[in-house]
This record gives sequence, structure tokens and C-alpha cells, in this order.
Amino acid sequence: MNRTIPLILAVALFMENMDSTVIATSLPAIAVDIQTSPVALKLALTAYLVSLAVFIPISGWMADRFGAKTVFRAAIAVFIVGSVACAVSNSLPAFVISRFVQGIGGAMMTPVGRLVLVRATPKSELVAAMSWLSIPALVGPLVGPPVGGFITTYLTWHWIFLINVPIGLIGIWLATRFLPETESARTPPLDFTGFVLSGLAASGIVFGLSVVSLPALPPIAGFLTVAVGLISAALYLLHARRAKNPLLALELFRNQVFRSSVLGGGLFRIGIGAVPFLLPLMFQIGFGLTPFQSGMITFVAAIGAIGMKFVTALIFRVAGFRRVLISGSLIAAASIAINGLFTPDTPYLLILAALLAGGFIRSMFFTGINALAYAEISAADTSRATPIAAVFQQLSIALGVALAGGVLEVSTTIRGGPLTLADFHIAFFIVAAVSAAASASFIRLAPDAGNAVSGHGGLTAGKALEVSPPGS
Repeated sequence: MNRTIPLILAVALFMENMDSTVIATSLPAIAVDIQTSPVALKLALTAYLVSLAVFIPISGWMADRFGAKTVFRAAIAVFIVGSVACAVSNSLPAFVISRFVQGIGGAMMTPVGRLVLVRATPKSELVAAMSWLSIPALVGPLVGPPVGGFITTYLTWHWIFLINVPIGLIGIWLATRFLPETESARTPPLDFTGFVLSGLAASGIVFGLSVVSLPALPPIAGFLTVAVGLISAALYLLHARRAKNPLLALELFRNQVFRSSVLGGGLFRIGIGAVPFLLPLMFQIGFGLTPFQSGMITFVAAIGAIGMKFVTALIFRVAGFRRVLISGSLIAAASIAINGLFTPDTPYLLILAALLAGGFIRSMFFTGINALAYAEISAADTSRATPIAAVFQQLSIALGVALAGGVLEVSTTIRGGPLTLADFHIAFFIVAAVSAAASASFIRLAPDAGNAVSGHGGLTAGKALEVSPPGS
């Protein structure tokens, strides 16, 4: 397998993942500086994810129309501009808008990069390719918390966004130098009606759920926004049935394997989306740690995630997708719930061990569902499947942030006081229960689902799945 392409494409994932973890670690400090609350700042996290959900649907069409290489480089440039805007923001609205601009770039970077990889990789090597794509991307969460915590504690939070400028410029140069040229293809006209309706649906639901209990806005504003999103979603379903070339090809959900991967993975990601938001806040508000101390603890999960990438392909080849995903979703949900048992008296070695183990199992789970989504999708449908998978992925993470913030807000409202450690414990238990429910989607899979990709059952294709040690 040619590892050059996935490693170059992973530059985009590196920036996105590092950015998210840095912001989560620095939320309290940013909130103080721009005179708002850490919970209200979840709007900045949500704005980024909403932007992804709005613009990801057109990523496949853009890649076909203008060439994947061109779109990939332009997306990195937009992400850089949004990063600089975040660094100079001095108010909550400005910060939220800047994060939205970043999301426009991210909406094109990751899906287009994944599309290039899927098209260039035989299915028998897809699990291994996804692992190589993810390893550099996971360096972001590894260095994000300690770097972000160090900068926030000893310098100023504004500098955490400027890290993206040199990284992005290097990514543009690498893409220009090494990625193969991709010419534009003849594409049908853009489904503009579908783009508007899907964008309203995604942004309305996620944004409405995020603001429904914020003190700055009346609750009715959140409920009305959610209603607009639900109505838009219903209208899109009607539109997609009649449109000749709908923006999101929902007929792909007739495939049981694709449906289980997208819906089950989406349900699980609700819990995963909440963890980077809850954990740093709990350590800083509930434990009284500094951002740097918090970051030095949370980054351990990324070490586990990186370590698992070297054996993931072998695990799926031996046990198959169905068994691994059912057990993996339940164990990973338990690793989220255990965060709700941590107190300042818990030995830090025990906390680090729990986070490390959680990183292992979640990494394996995500590699599996990402590869399973394409297990029974034809090469001609990859550009249609990629935006759908990416939209549900980002929408789920955004819902996770909204759910976690909502639980904290409701809990503090009921008690009539500021955030306490007990509020975070309740939030962790709730989001873990949501993630555990994802196992129901994988129970319906056939025992041989995805065997052509995993190599389970003695298929010769499985021999190609073994991941070589780094540098080989």
C-alpha cells in the first residue's frame, strides 16, 4: 500500500483534531477573556460542527467538479484564514463566526481527503489505509492538550490558533508536490434546493439544541430553531425522492451494512463528541487544575488511540466486524461512563490508565466503522457515500456537545448554583448510555458483513490487511 497519500491527507485531520482539543482545554481561559461562561462557549464548538454539517454535503460535488487536489488545497487555505480570525477575536459573536469560517475549510478538507484515499485503495487494504490516515491525525489530540494548556497557562490563548498557519502552509506545499493531479469531471448541476434544505436541517437542529437553555436567549428561540431544522429535514426527504440527482443520495441507506455503519457510528459519536467538551472542564472546574495540568492528563487517551492503530486490522481479520463492533461499542461506552466516577481523590495513575484504555478501544471502533461504510459500496458511489457518512459523523459530534452542555445547564438550573463535580458526573453517565445504545445497530449485521474488507473467515484478501511497522 502506498502510504504517502494517506500521510499527506492526514495533515488536514491533524489540524482539525489538534484545534478541537486545544480549544476544549482552553475554554475556561477564553471565556474569562471575552467575558462569557465556559458553557456558553460551547456555541463556538457547535458553530464549527454546524458549519461542517452544512458544507460537507457539497464536498463530493466540489471534488468532482473542480478536482479533488484543487479543492483540498483551497480548503486548507480557508481553514488558515479562520484560524487567524479566531486568534484576533475579542467577543463571543466574533469567535463563533470565526469558528464557522474554520468549519467551511474543514468541511472540504477531511471528506475530500477521505474520498481520494478510498478511490485510490483496493477494498482489501482499506482498513490498513484508514489506520495510516488516522495515525498522524491522532497526533493532534496527543499534542493538543499539553501544548494548548501550556500556551494558555503561561502565554495567552490567542496563540493556540496561530499554530495552524505553518502546519497549513506545509500541508498545501505537500499536496502540491506529492498528490496526483486530479482533473475535473462532468458533473450534474448542483442540487441547490437540496443544499439549502440540508443546511437548514443540520444547522437548525444542532444550533437550536445548543441555545435552548442558554441564559442569553429565551428558550422559545431554541425551540423555534429546532422546529425549523426538523421541518427542513422533512422537506429534504420529500425533495430527495423527486430530484434526479439529490445532494445526499439517501437510497444508499437501503444497504444494511452502510446503514448500520452510519447510524450506529453516529449514535456512538454523540457520546464521543461530549467527552472532549466535558473532560477538560471537569478537571479545571471540578478538580481545580490549570489548563496545562488538565492537558497533561487528557492527552493520554490519544496515546492509546495511536497504539491501537497497529493491531486494528489484525483484530478485525480474526473476529470480524459484527463481533468487534458490538463488544467494542459497549466497552467504549463503559470507558466514557467511568469518567463520571473520578474525583480529586482518585489516584492520577488510575485516571491515566482508564483514559489510556478508553483511547485504545475507541480507536479500534472508529477505524472499523469508517472502513465498514465502504465495504459494500461500489467505486461509482464513493463520492455519494462519503458526504453522507461525513455529515452524520459531524452532526453526531455536534449533538454530543449540545447534549453535554444541555445536561450541565439543566443540572445547575435545578440546583440553583454554579457548576459542581456532580454535574459533570451526571453528564458522563447520560452520554455513555447514549453511546451504548449504538450496539443495537450492529447486532442486526450478518456474521459475514464486511468480510471482503476485513478478511475474516479465511478470505485471501485478509492477508493484505496486516499493517507493517512504521518505517517499513
